[in-house]
Amino acid sequence: NHIIGANSSFDEYSRPQVNIDLDAKGGNTFSQATKEAIGKSMATVFIEYKPTDKKDAQGRTILEKKEEVINVATIQARLGRSFRITGVDSPAEAQNLALLLRAGALIAPIQIVEERTIGPSLGQENIELGTNAIMVGMLLTVIFMAIYYKGVGMVANLALASNVVLLIGVLSMVPGATLTLPGMAGILLTIGMAIDANVLINERIREELANGRSVQQAIHEGYNRAFATITDSNITTFLVAIILFGLGSGPVKGFAVTLALGIITSIFTAVTVSRLFVNLIWGGRKVEKLPI
Repeated sequence: NHIIGANSSFDEYSRPQVNIDLDAKGGNTFSQATKEAIGKSMATVFIEYKPTDKKDAQGRTILEKKEEVINVATIQARLGRSFRITGVDSPAEAQNLALLLRAGALIAPIQIVEERTIGPSLGQENIELGTNAIMVGMLLTVIFMAIYYKGVGMVANLALASNVVLLIGVLSMVPGATLTLPGMAGILLTIGMAIDANVLINERIREELANGRSVQQAIHEGYNRAFATITDSNITTFLVAIILFGLGSGPVKGFAVTLALGIITSIFTAVTVSRLFVNLIWGGRKVEKLPI
C-alpha cells in the first residue's frame, strides 16, 4: 500500500529497468529493512485475493489469498523512497512488472463482480446500424434538396454523392485507417455540412434572381458571395477537428480525422463540383428561368 508509482524505463546502458516510488512511511520502512541486507536477495511477491465458490455466514463470497513471486533481485545498496529494479530480461517483462506493482498499490482488492464476453456479431450489428444511418440521412437530404430546390437541388445532390465518394476514397489512402462508428458519425456530419454549403449557395442565387439579375449573373454572384461564408464556417469547424485530434485519443481521433477530411472535400465539392455541373447545364446559353 506504500507504492505511489512504478514505471518501466531504460538504464544508462539501454537495459530495461523498473523505477519504483514509495510514500514517506514506506520509504522509511524500506530503508530500515534493507540497511543490513545489502548483497541479499529480495523477492517481489504479488498477492491477489481470488473469489471462491464458498460463502460465509452473511452470504458473501469467501476470498482465497494467492501469492506469486514475480521477481527476485539482489539488494545492491540501502533503499529509500525511490529505487529501481535492474536485471530485467526484456522491456515487456519490465512493463509487466511495473503494471503488477501498480496493481498491488490499490487500496481495495479487486473482485470480479460480472464478466461478459462480446462476440463479433455485436460489432457487425453496430456497423450495419451505422451504415443504415448514413444511407437514411443521405436519402432524406436528397429528397429535401430535390423538392425544395428542384433542378439546382439535383445538382447539389450530385455534388453530395461526389463528396461521399471522394471522402471514402481519401480515407482509404490513409495508412492503417479503419472505418469505425466514430468515423461513420464523421461521414454523417460531413453530409450535413456539405449540403449546408449548397443551401447557402442556392439561397444566394435566389436572392440575386429576386433582385432582378439574369440567370448567369445570379449564378456567378451567388457562388462568389457564398464562398466567404462557407469558408469561414468550415474553417472554425476544421480548427475544432484539429483540437480533437491533438487532445483526444482512440475513437475521438478517428472522428477528428474523418471530420477534417470531410470539411476539405465538402468545400471542394460545394464550390467546385456543383458549380461545374451548374455551368455545364445552364451556363453559356440563354436561360429565361432557373429551376430553383
